[in-house]
Amino acid sequence: MTPFPYAHIAHDDWKRALAAVTGALAGAGGSLGFVYVTDALNEHLDVVVAELRSATGVEHWVGCVGVGICATGVEYYEEPAVAAMVADLPADAFRVFQPVVEEPAVLDALHADWLGSETKPFLGLVHADPMNPHTEGLIRGIAQRTATGFLVGGLASSRASARVLADEPGTGGISGVMLSDAVSIQTNLSQGCSPIGPHHTITACERNVLVRLDERPALDIFFEDIGEVLARELPRVGGYIFAGLPIPGSDTGDYLVRNLIGVDTENKLVAVGDLVEQGQEIMFCRRDLATAREDLSRMLAHLKSRLSGPPRGGVYVSCLGRGANLFGEDSQELKQIRDALGDFPLVGFYANGEIFRDRLYGYTGVLTLFT
Repeated sequence: MTPFPYAHIAHDDWKRALAAVTGALAGAGGSLGFVYVTDALNEHLDVVVAELRSATGVEHWVGCVGVGICATGVEYYEEPAVAAMVADLPADAFRVFQPVVEEPAVLDALHADWLGSETKPFLGLVHADPMNPHTEGLIRGIAQRTATGFLVGGLASSRASARVLADEPGTGGISGVMLSDAVSIQTNLSQGCSPIGPHHTITACERNVLVRLDERPALDIFFEDIGEVLARELPRVGGYIFAGLPIPGSDTGDYLVRNLIGVDTENKLVAVGDLVEQGQEIMFCRRDLATAREDLSRMLAHLKSRLSGPPRGGVYVSCLGRGANLFGEDSQELKQIRDALGDFPLVGFYANGEIFRDRLYGYTGVLTLFT
């Protein structure tokens, strides 16, 4: 299968960066474009899309702004950069949808007009505004409107107003593209953390505060799991130890990673960055380079085993806490993907949260391959 045309570049002058990408993709044809730009081009996203549309003849574009963006074997931060890819998909195999802000039912008419009232899209590739308070509910509702219950993507990231793109730039809600089963896709997720103790049952809590785990004070359990050294030096815990919320019914041991907000040593409480419920399971996790590399290798090996040849193209959405912040400089995360799967067309961005299946994750990498 023919690889998708793609191009990426960084330049001190954003206009020159855009001109280089549009020049490389001129006349590319195709039917659906993906484009990701760094923060420096946030306010110019309208111009980016117009120029790409003019150069390629591709009408439909999806993507977003990221504090960092990525392409095959490379990451771009703190500089004007553009990464774009043109997918040659059957015209009736996808539909771009504008931002859904509150109620996912607005998609039903689009799906019915496209596929018929009895058929659902196969999968959605989406981008979301991180400021929308309805995001997690929208993810679940939109995922239910696919045959697989599957969305992939992430929350745009920006130091200003994070813009998303679905044919036209905008803010608010979730937008992107729905794909039919005529599009051959493989996707998987890599966790950036690893458990450091057993699952515990929340036996008393209040909103996001753990009061008792396994009928014992939450902080006592926390200290036992993280070990005596960290328990004595709590400032070292930040950014290294997290809460993990196992997903009920997962056959892969999947879990959601949430930040630790604080501890109350007097009352032996632990606060986490999500609402919790009595009877729910929780565990504590650590984030380090070795475990992130190992899990990324596992995910890439699993994807490779399902491929019959090189991917035609791919979209990678990784957490802002990964990339240079975890894997180190010189684009090590993206080079690991390239080394495992080959030099195939890849574009993507670093997100404020990653979307996989019907949930919002953190500290993960979501790789979607067109095969």
